[in-house]
Amino acid sequence: MQRPGAKGIPFFFVRVDQAGTITKRHSSTRLQFARFGGACPLWNVHQAFETPGQFLRQLAETPDGVRYLCLARDVSKPAGAFLAPVRRYAIGLGCEVQHAAQLVYSDGLDLKGRFEPIGISCRICERVNCHQRSVPPLEGRLKINPNARDILPYEIG
Repeated sequence: MQRPGAKGIPFFFVRVDQAGTITKRHSSTRLQFARFGGACPLWNVHQAFETPGQFLRQLAETPDGVRYLCLARDVSKPAGAFLAPVRRYAIGLGCEVQHAAQLVYSDGLDLKGRFEPIGISCRICERVNCHQRSVPPLEGRLKINPNARDILPYEIG
């Protein structure tokens, strides 16, 4: 992807299994991946299982304000034996939005438009109003009001 004297686009790459666990990761960008647990459920790499054979595009922004063009697609690996189950993964590939115009996958996208908020993982995400949060964050106090009903059973203070 890079030749001497001709720097390429810095990409990130991730492979996720059907349970949401990151099984391979590499990043030449500022994007960090979850080391434990699953990746952010708002990231398009999880939707790749729902749309087999298609490339998904997403304009995403992490809590630190960095914006990315994210691509995702499902892949299957035969297990090697006739009756063995097929292993299915989703592949995520992307770059920071300032490099996106160099990719054909950015055609037709408004690179200055709306970016979906994503995090790294629920445990370390600072976003308080996420409708897909699966667990409370490690940092921050929780307020529990048994008489209130909202998306989450607690407030993050």
